[in-house]
Amino acid sequence: QVQLVESGGGLVQAGGSLRLSCAASERTFATMGWFRLAPGKEREFVAAISSSGSSSAYADFVEGRFTISRDNAKNTIYLQMNSLKPEDAAVYYCAARVVYGLAYRKDEYDYWGQGTQVTVSS
Repeated sequence: QVQLVESGGGLVQAGGSLRLSCAASERTFATMGWFRLAPGKEREFVAAISSSGSSSAYADFVEGRFTISRDNAKNTIYLQMNSLKPEDAAVYYCAARVVYGLAYRKDEYDYWGQGTQVTVSS
């Protein structure tokens, strides 16, 4: 059974940084991405990265503060988050799909992690 396991969440002050990791248990997926779910909101796209890592995409609200990367030798992707704001607080989910091509909708992804909580204090 494929598993995606996120780590790296926690509590940080506004302006601080966190690096999230997502390790896949079995295979190197095609596109992988990050989504987030904040209270009272729908799960939204944060970032995605292609299978080779050569292409990536970000939500507008990222504004250059986050960087997605991947290490295929470790079946792991990362989300480096800098200049965090209180509105970035959410549960962050890793997602993977078996089809190539960047994807932005949650229904385009086949596998999901359990999420990691990010809390940003003001």
